[in-house]
Amino acid sequence: MAHALTTLNYSLIDDRDIFMLISTVREGIKYASFQTIADKSPFSLTEWSNYLHLSERTFQRYKKEKRTFDPLHSEKILEITLVYNKGVEVFGDQANFDAWLEAKNIALGGIKPKELLDSTFGIGMLRDELTRIEHGVLA
Repeated sequence: MAHALTTLNYSLIDDRDIFMLISTVREGIKYASFQTIADKSPFSLTEWSNYLHLSERTFQRYKKEKRTFDPLHSEKILEITLVYNKGVEVFGDQANFDAWLEAKNIALGGIKPKELLDSTFGIGMLRDELTRIEHGVLA
């Protein structure tokens, strides 16, 4: 299951994948699966805790107790994973997309794109911006 989550391609999701995502959210993501995702992302544990609105102490407890994230946190983990994978696809490689995430962006109000990952609305903005970049429409 963890491998499927880290290789999910946003633009290639079909109805079967949507139901798999819904099922994953409902069951919750196990900490070990989250760790696999986190290890492949450029985000620190501090950043993940900010994105998920969980304290670092709570993260440590989840890890120690091998806990499963609740549906809301699981959904946010999947949304971030999907938008990250989409960004890598649009930019052609991880290093280029990681650099874009770190650079202040005028089209996004002069903030770093990664600062938008703490809300569903921000993730949607990033998804829209990646679609514009993909299609050569730069605002």
